[in-house]
Amino acid sequence: MSKLAIVYYSQTGNVHALASQAAKTAESVGAEVRLRKVAELAPPEAINSNDAWAAHLQATADVPEATLDDLEWADAILLGTPTRYGLPSAQLKQFIDQTGPLWQAGKLINKVASSFTSTATSHGGQESTILALNNTFYHWGSIIVAPGYADPIQFAPEVGNPYGTSSTGNGEGTDEKTLEGMAFQTRRMLEIADKISA
Repeated sequence: MSKLAIVYYSQTGNVHALASQAAKTAESVGAEVRLRKVAELAPPEAINSNDAWAAHLQATADVPEATLDDLEWADAILLGTPTRYGLPSAQLKQFIDQTGPLWQAGKLINKVASSFTSTATSHGGQESTILALNNTFYHWGSIIVAPGYADPIQFAPEVGNPYGTSSTGNGEGTDEKTLEGMAFQTRRMLEIADKISA
């Protein structure tokens, strides 16, 4: 079974919930999993001005921070981020910007890659964020595996994004249908990774 690195940034917990669902799903089908968050860049005064942000940072203090070794180790890479003006967060982007040595050495070529996001509103840039992350995968020489409409869950109104799982953070947590969509996306990318590894 393939090795999956899930690398994400989450401010208040929506992306973390999706990342955790992906990890749980991957482990349930026998994959080796590394669940990793990227470093927080925001100053303490910004974090402490938002109770949910401060609480989430404390609640996930035990999640290891991502390193380049996690990407090199993996057969499949799943990136997650909230949307910032239709783009990935600065925190995830900074981590991506450090991957130059792996890219130059060709160590990301033919790894299966996919991504997911969360926005505050249903039209807050979900698709453009995932497409922006795909630009990274093109440069790495990775093989993008999107969920497409390859499962009935993709037709659920809460899911319905063929690019990658997307949630709408409304302060009430991530809904069950979206978590099911994340589970499907994870299984699909691992199925393809297993075929490539074989």
